[in-house]
Formats: sequence, C-alpha cells, structure tokens
Amino acid sequence: MKITITQFVTLDGVSQGPGSHTEDTSDGFGGGGWLVPHLDDVFVQRTSEWLDLADGLLLGRRTYEAFARDWPQITDPNDPFTERMNSLPKYVVSNTLSTGSWRPTTVLRGDPTRAIREFTELPGRELQVHGSARLGNTLLSEGLIDTLRLVVAPVVIGSGRRLLPHPNAATGLRLVRHEATAQGLLLLEYRTTGAARTADYQGVPDPPGGEHRSVPNRQG
Repeated sequence: MKITITQFVTLDGVSQGPGSHTEDTSDGFGGGGWLVPHLDDVFVQRTSEWLDLADGLLLGRRTYEAFARDWPQITDPNDPFTERMNSLPKYVVSNTLSTGSWRPTTVLRGDPTRAIREFTELPGRELQVHGSARLGNTLLSEGLIDTLRLVVAPVVIGSGRRLLPHPNAATGLRLVRHEATAQGLLLLEYRTTGAARTADYQGVPDPPGGEHRSVPNRQG
C-alpha cells in the first residue's frame, strides 16, 4: 500500500484552517477560510478523483478530532466527499486517544513510523494523509511517503502553521502532474525520489557552435 499526502497550502506554505475561520484556531490563528474563495468545479473533480484512490485515511490527533467533529454533521446527499470520508477506515496516530468516535477508527499508539511502515507492506492502493502536517512531515523525513498532492491557493497570509516546516532530511521530489484552475489554484502532484540532489552551478551550457556563456556568482 502506498502512503500519500493531500494538502491545501497558501503561497507562503500555511496549511492551517483552509476551510473556514473556525476550522482550526489553535495558537490564536484567525486567518482561516483562505481556500474557499478559489473553489471551482475543477478543484472538486480532481480532489474527488484523489479520494477515489484511498483505502483509508491516516490522521494525526488534532486533524482527526476536527474531522470527527465536522464530517458526520454534513448531511447533504449531493456532497461529493461526505459518504467516502465518513465510511473509509480511519487510522489516527495518538498516544492520548484510546478509542475514536468517528467510525470505523483504529488508534495507532507508540512509534508511528513503525506502525505505518507495516502498512507499506500490505496490499492495497493508498493510505492518505489529509491535513496532519506534523505527521506528514515525520513520514516524509522517514522516507515513507510515495506521493505528495498539493492544492496551492493564490494567497499569502503571513501567519499560521506551515506545511513541512522543518524536515529532518532533505527529500527529492519529481513533478508528475500539474494543472491550474480558472480560480487560480495550482494542483500539483509529486512523487518522492529519495534524498534531494544538490549541485554547484557551472554556468550556462555551450550552445551548438557558440561561445561558452556563464552567469557570475553575485550576492546581495
């Protein structure tokens, strides 16, 4: 089974509270709801297609408790996500929860990387991390993430919890799909490629039949 991340972020990397002002006000955050003005049919279609690939949801405690509070309250039969979000198996990484109210839920206690590594050896499609930036950061650093899907909103808000703020290891990614919606959202899908590569700039390659060109190393 593959482990994937689906995350909504601003241009400055904030992932907190995309859906409403009250979704996540932890640490005094008051800038939620930044994604909603940019939603459109393309966004709904693509994120629904991503969710179609899930055999389960993998969540941190904070995201789990917010989802368990909100998703069961959505009763609109035409909502494209509710039935799947409520019926998919949920796995919550927590050493403080003993059970979960959002059924079906399994609480993963102890070392999350050990438990989740076992999932990678099972048959299936995807175990998807939604929200849960801290959990996603840990799993990416441990080399357990196969795919990273981002919806980037055209907004800079300057505060709030950021996605992947301090990875423990530099990770390489390869862009495999990209799309821009009419409302300005960027839909990006990456595959992980192992350790991030580095190189020193050696100048612009020589054009055929031309002279060597280089760009000086300037600072400031």
